[in-house]
Amino acid sequence: MNAPIVFLLFYLSGVAALVYQAAWQRVLALGSGVGIYSVAMIVGAFMAGLGIGSHVAGVRSAQISARRSLRSFALVELGIGLFGILSPFLLYDVLYARAAWLYAVPWRAGIAHFLTLLLPTGLMGMSLPFLVRGCVREAAQASRTIGNLYGVNVLGAATGAILTPWVLVRLFGLRGAVFTAAATNLVVGLAALWLAGRADGAAVSEPAKESRPGTEPPGAHSFALWMALYAVSGFVALALEILWFRIVDVAVKSSAFTFGTVLALYLLGCGAGALVGARIAARLARPLRVFLLCQASLTLVSALAVAAPVWLPSSRLGAFHDYWRLYEGVTLGESGAASMLLRLYVLLPVYLFGLPTFLMGLTFPILQRAVHDEPRTSGRKVGLLQAANIGGCVAGSFAVGLVALDRLGTSGTLRALCVVAAGFAALGWRQPGRTRVAFGALGGALVAMALLLPANDRLWARLHGWEPKDALLAEDASGVSAVLVEGGGQRFRVSVNGKGNSTLPFGSVHSFLGAIPVLIHPKPEDVAIIGLGSGDTAWAAGCRSDTRNLTVFELLRSQPPLLRELSSRYPYPPLRRLLDDPRLRLVLDDGRSRLEHEGRLYDMIEADALRPRSAGSGNVYSVEFFEACARRLKPGGIVCTWTPTPRVHESFARVFPHLLALTADGEPLLVGSREPLALDRGTWRARLESPEVRDYLGPELASKLVPMLRGAHRGDPGAHAAAGANLDLFPRDEFLSPAAAPARP
Repeated sequence: MNAPIVFLLFYLSGVAALVYQAAWQRVLALGSGVGIYSVAMIVGAFMAGLGIGSHVAGVRSAQISARRSLRSFALVELGIGLFGILSPFLLYDVLYARAAWLYAVPWRAGIAHFLTLLLPTGLMGMSLPFLVRGCVREAAQASRTIGNLYGVNVLGAATGAILTPWVLVRLFGLRGAVFTAAATNLVVGLAALWLAGRADGAAVSEPAKESRPGTEPPGAHSFALWMALYAVSGFVALALEILWFRIVDVAVKSSAFTFGTVLALYLLGCGAGALVGARIAARLARPLRVFLLCQASLTLVSALAVAAPVWLPSSRLGAFHDYWRLYEGVTLGESGAASMLLRLYVLLPVYLFGLPTFLMGLTFPILQRAVHDEPRTSGRKVGLLQAANIGGCVAGSFAVGLVALDRLGTSGTLRALCVVAAGFAALGWRQPGRTRVAFGALGGALVAMALLLPANDRLWARLHGWEPKDALLAEDASGVSAVLVEGGGQRFRVSVNGKGNSTLPFGSVHSFLGAIPVLIHPKPEDVAIIGLGSGDTAWAAGCRSDTRNLTVFELLRSQPPLLRELSSRYPYPPLRRLLDDPRLRLVLDDGRSRLEHEGRLYDMIEADALRPRSAGSGNVYSVEFFEACARRLKPGGIVCTWTPTPRVHESFARVFPHLLALTADGEPLLVGSREPLALDRGTWRARLESPEVRDYLGPELASKLVPMLRGAHRGDPGAHAAAGANLDLFPRDEFLSPAAAPARP
């Protein structure tokens, strides 16, 4: 068997797996939404399939020869590739476009996600146990072989994570990315079939050699103990991953490239640790002690890395502190942005979790060194261990994503993980030998960190570049909301996950987006706004007494309570008027998903201004989103949008042939309908100058709206046809696809 070719094939398999995960998760979220519960269900379904497949293949691998196991690996890869080819049609064209009712109820959506992903993820989970059975020929080398296989596969996954946003989706869209992954699987499968045909068919089953004196032989501790330890390890690993990604997301003021780039560095650390562990694991005399030492240490290092920037004076943080204070983040392509991007997307993640992820990867070969005593059972044991680890990962994902962040926040959750890690140290302390002192000290340090970690408000205030006394902060599972108090309580900056969202007092482009369309519509009784922000768009949209219902969809569940706290501490009549408005209906969910599933019809729909480079912006700037809005309009209904790029204009114009174009504070807006729109500036002006509207908006904002309405004109549907459109499966603006540039940053 040609080992370098096997490693190359498993590397490519890892590349494809991460491309699928990124693409499928995005497509499935179109149906059930991008809220925390939806994402948790999708991730849980993905990982559950991996665990089931790992267990099934592990059991099967112990019943077949090494050659047949290699052939099974090849067939698994071919099966993944064939499903990959069909997956865009199945997941989007069939399930999302034609069976959206499946996702209208959360429990039904969860079952649908699980059943949809069970086949491909189950096959993915089978690959390692089958390959291990085909490659491990003697127990003494099991840890090295398995560690190397795992390491190269994880490095492949890191490559897939970076390629997906920066190259594949950017240039070819989600369909093209998935087809590239499918082609990769097919090549791997065919090459593996060729290798299986050339493999030695003789059954090789060399038992473990006699251990050196003082060295624990494989199987010295029960396999059940290792499964339990690896399950807890998976729980901690996924919990930490969620916390790291939240911290980085706020700290870098993320774009569409944040998740893939940061995930690539996370996987790079794990892969590097596995490859190093593969070289040293066979020489370890006490693998249990080393495993426990790594598990306890990685949580301690993680806690210290999070706490240090909060403990340090802000002056010591230099460019990071200056960046965190900014309203907006750095824009790709800006002059001088490269050095800041390097700090944010490489140095910061490596600082936060470079060493912990390395230790995570290091423990995998150590675990293999401790359990493998016979080649024939190698695949079965790997499968069982992987299933236990994945089960722990799923539990960690649900426990932290759905419970701990709501109740404890990031800092409190990290405290709890320190206590869990102290359990690893306590177990190590119970082992006889000279390491008891080290484990005792490590356990004490973890308990101390659980007590000394900065509080949530201090952590998030620092990552916004603010002092806690000047900030109102709120966190739950859906994200981090923050308000900076400026000018002695006269001005306020509202941020969502670290990025400036809006300001108070009202009167910015957000207010214009709310007021203009309801002034244009003859009788806007039912109005829907996607995005609450500071409340200015929704407040302005309520300026006419004709409006009976004002529905606001907001993904961030911590936002409304934070605005109520702001209104209580710093009374601002327009905000209080909105929050107390009996017409207001707040829906705390993904706006696009709920708009489609609820079935209500509206006179006016508006998605609040979102930067086109923001993660997920393609979901509200696509042709399909505007079509979904059109389906929810009453006769004569209108939709309003900010058009920051030519592609947004083109996407909107493909759905709404009747357009009115306006400029609000220098920003281009479009009002569209599928029915003719009257260009009646006099009537609009009369509505604006009516006592009820003028009293509601105030004379200053009303006077700003006058020239905007006066300047309204017929929009040209074909003005930007050459730019191309944003599609659900090809969100060009979000991923900086070539050929069109934004009108404004």
